[in-house]
Amino acid sequence: MKYRITHSTLYQYNQLVGLCQNEARLKPRDFWRQQCHSCVFDIGPEPADFNERIDFFGNHVAYFAIQQPHQRLLVTVTSEVTVFPKDMRNELANRLTWEQVRDQLQETSCKTPLQSQHQNGSAQSQSQNSLLNTYDELHDAKLYLLDSPMLIASADLMAYAQASFQAGRPLVEAVADLMRRIHVDFTYDPSFTTIATPLSDVLHFRRGVCQDFAHLAIGCLRSMGIAARYVSGYVETLPEPGKQRLVGADASHAWFAVYVPEAGWLEFDPTNNKQPFDQHISLAWGRDYTDVTPLKGIAFGGGQHTLSVSVDVLRL
Repeated sequence: MKYRITHSTLYQYNQLVGLCQNEARLKPRDFWRQQCHSCVFDIGPEPADFNERIDFFGNHVAYFAIQQPHQRLLVTVTSEVTVFPKDMRNELANRLTWEQVRDQLQETSCKTPLQSQHQNGSAQSQSQNSLLNTYDELHDAKLYLLDSPMLIASADLMAYAQASFQAGRPLVEAVADLMRRIHVDFTYDPSFTTIATPLSDVLHFRRGVCQDFAHLAIGCLRSMGIAARYVSGYVETLPEPGKQRLVGADASHAWFAVYVPEAGWLEFDPTNNKQPFDQHISLAWGRDYTDVTPLKGIAFGGGQHTLSVSVDVLRL
């Protein structure tokens, strides 16, 4: 499935801004289920400096600075992306119980698997390489067991998670049940939370938005010793039968992914109670929202400001 995504962010200030510096994580990632063909930034006023880099998590980051006085900043990013059909990773992932995955992640050894000096032949070499790749992925996944700026493991999060994590249950089945429970137990309420609302309030009042539900699931999983990361992106929304599609009425979205040894990272969307595949487009991932903020920066001057965002996900 191929999409064109247009993401526009408009800042309007009541006083002049003399200088601003910004970072944008708005270029879709390339990975096993997605390929970004093009990504074009249109920034007004024109930036005096613009460069791109890859951050620690492998996300595309665009830095730009505007050095002329302005009261209006418009950033429009247009990308074309192909999202590939569902693969069969769940079949492999379902072989492992959540306890087996937890125990593999909790191992503290930092030594790489021993490579026998007596092995020969391409098949044995491929087996070694596969073993080493699995070790590297497992080692990297341990980062997502740790507390992060917006997520701290707690007894309350563990208590909520435990109903899904019965003894001997396959990890994917347990995570899917946790996703379903969050979808059923929590009310989507954009007026209840802000970026600063503590996760404990979300858990207590059972209300929030996609970002909160992703954070909640990740906090539950880390409390159970399972590696989980935050994913930002978009989801295609389809109009109701007989109604026209509204251009620009889509929105940024958030979900989470769980690490399964040998199968890799599997994604789950608690807001919609489904596993993301051909309707979800990934922008960036990290430990929590602070690692993947779509657009952030510092403005010198400006006074008060208003912010408006328009997102359009068009199936090509």
